[in-house]
Amino acid sequence: MSDHLYPNLDMFADAGATPSGHAFKRVEMPDADVILFKCFFDVSTGDAYFKELNENAAWKQEKIKLYGRRIDLPRLTAWYGDKGKSYRYSGITVSPEPWTPILLAIKQAIEAVSGIRFNSVLLNKYRTERDSVAWHSDDELELGRNPVIGSVSFGEARAFQFKHKTRGLREQIILSHGSYLIMRGTTQHHWLHQIPKQTALRGARINLTFRVIQ
Repeated sequence: MSDHLYPNLDMFADAGATPSGHAFKRVEMPDADVILFKCFFDVSTGDAYFKELNENAAWKQEKIKLYGRRIDLPRLTAWYGDKGKSYRYSGITVSPEPWTPILLAIKQAIEAVSGIRFNSVLLNKYRTERDSVAWHSDDELELGRNPVIGSVSFGEARAFQFKHKTRGLREQIILSHGSYLIMRGTTQHHWLHQIPKQTALRGARINLTFRVIQ
């Protein structure tokens, strides 16, 4: 079965709402195709999903090699997906846990507006304001040439920053509780993104980045 649910992925204007009533806005960035649903999941649904994932996801403390030393990744992670959809990032190779009912419910909800069928998801748990992810692009070979990345956030709002690879441009979006961000087209070719550490106190945030492993 094809990963694509709809033949036309240009369903989004600059702003508006989907037939299901989800309001969206296109983020104006050159060399990119980024759509933000600020309140895709309502507060009560987001609260329930955050609690379930926080307590029951298969969280791991992965390590990365930096300057010849192995150090803790500054967040907890978990990898879920279809059987055999392993993933390698930052020198870490992960094999998927089987889908849970909660993850399937989230996946099916976002697929209805994304124009694609996702087969895997990386969960990141930012425990405090000191947890982060450094500048990177989701451009690994197993994601294909123009990957569609669907990013769902629950819990504490955090800044999500973009940096153009050649033009010196920057953009920042606040990803709030229940938001859904789609990055597609040539976005990963031209832009880096990060969740920076912050100085102000922040509670826990859980982010799910849905992907298609080729």
